[in-house]
Amino acid sequence: MLEQVIFFTILMGFLITVLLSPIFIPFLRRLKFGQSIREEGPKSHQVKTGTPTMGGIMILFSIIITTLVMTGKFAEPTVKTYLLVLVTFGFGLLGFLDDFIKVALKRNLGLTSRQKLLGQIIISVIFYLVYKENGFPTEITIPGSDYSIELGWFFVFFIVFWLVGFSNAVNLTDGLDGLLSGTAAIAFGAYAVLAWNQSQMEVAIFSVAVAGAVLGFLVFNAHPAKVFMGDTGSLALGGAIASIAILTKLELLLVIIGGVFVIETLSVILQVISFKTTGKRIFRMSPLHHHYELLGWSEWKVVVTFWSVGLILAILGIYIEVWL
Repeated sequence: MLEQVIFFTILMGFLITVLLSPIFIPFLRRLKFGQSIREEGPKSHQVKTGTPTMGGIMILFSIIITTLVMTGKFAEPTVKTYLLVLVTFGFGLLGFLDDFIKVALKRNLGLTSRQKLLGQIIISVIFYLVYKENGFPTEITIPGSDYSIELGWFFVFFIVFWLVGFSNAVNLTDGLDGLLSGTAAIAFGAYAVLAWNQSQMEVAIFSVAVAGAVLGFLVFNAHPAKVFMGDTGSLALGGAIASIAILTKLELLLVIIGGVFVIETLSVILQVISFKTTGKRIFRMSPLHHHYELLGWSEWKVVVTFWSVGLILAILGIYIEVWL
């Protein structure tokens, strides 16, 4: 039974994205929804100008349909199911608006940072209100231990920080062909294992649905990419993985399982602090994946290396929670 649920869920998520892509990618191209590449980025990326973006729409569609269908078939949809769909759709909608303004209205900046942050905070607060209304616990647990910290009503600030922080961290990771698709599949796969271990079938099904959807997207997003997910996909994936971590009460474990996202974000923070305080840069370019490109690594080598690091960290996270 367990193997069937996993197999059919990941297969459905994968096939929906794969079957949609040959229809949706030419549609995006006809609409001229092409990616604009920053001039300050690596020069090798200029050839990617015009590659269709907003492919995250396919990922969102696959995740939501697969989750609702497979949860209805193999489990009962619960408030956790709807919370996960709410956050994924909400953050995806923010990303869609940002992408649409950039590529359709030709405004390079998209949503302002303040507008995007406000939207993320509103969605996070709604998540908290539903979470609290249903009596879910408001403590956080230290990974690998039985020690927990009760936050009470301060938990709302933690939720806002976690959802906003990881949605932006995942967004920063989306900078090379296939980089985010692969690392996201690994991270969601790890949380699927942990959710199964807790007998949270609805959360596990959602996690596997996401893994299947991004693996299907990877078929067309691997180097050389035929489509990019844009903020539509990356913001949604970041909000989704943070929500899963909260609902499984494995919030802090996300720092390990999602370690690639954390490292990418820290590289940007350290670069900014160093440049503003000393006038010098720590890395040749941030986020970190661009640093290795400028060292002469091929794009594929950087991506596979980051996938490998993500896989090691995911296995470590599972080990800490299940066997430690």
